[in-house]
Amino acid sequence: MDKAERAQMYVSYLREDGYALEIDEDGDVMFKFEGGSYFILIDEDDDMFFQIMFPSFWPIESEEEGARVEKAAQLATRITKVAKVYRQRDNVNASVELLCVPPEAFKAVFRRALGSIQAGVSNFRAAMSELDAAAPQPGANGDRH
Repeated sequence: MDKAERAQMYVSYLREDGYALEIDEDGDVMFKFEGGSYFILIDEDDDMFFQIMFPSFWPIESEEEGARVEKAAQLATRITKVAKVYRQRDNVNASVELLCVPPEAFKAVFRRALGSIQAGVSNFRAAMSELDAAAPQPGANGDRH
């Protein structure tokens, strides 16, 4: 099955479930879910590989925040089944990567995969909240700027 055929398979499934979607300039499938834009990234060389990505859900605004992002992403990835949360340049992404045999088997796990991404994002946000609360605040300890 080539990339266009796989994209069409995903589009057909998503349309049946009522998702707003489009195929991007790279031939990947973009769809909307609970206010976010997600992508099914299609690997032309691996029919079994299935990946959903929720890109750039958290912008990194400083290097200090970037250090906390790294810790929170590692924690979220460690405690969330299947989901990966990771820094890419100045943003944080979440994804699920699976092997589906045959490729149509993605249908059986699609909703759970989305739930796993949401759990990873939730775990990341909770970890960031804790790390932000523990971070030194500007002007603390009597410092004046």
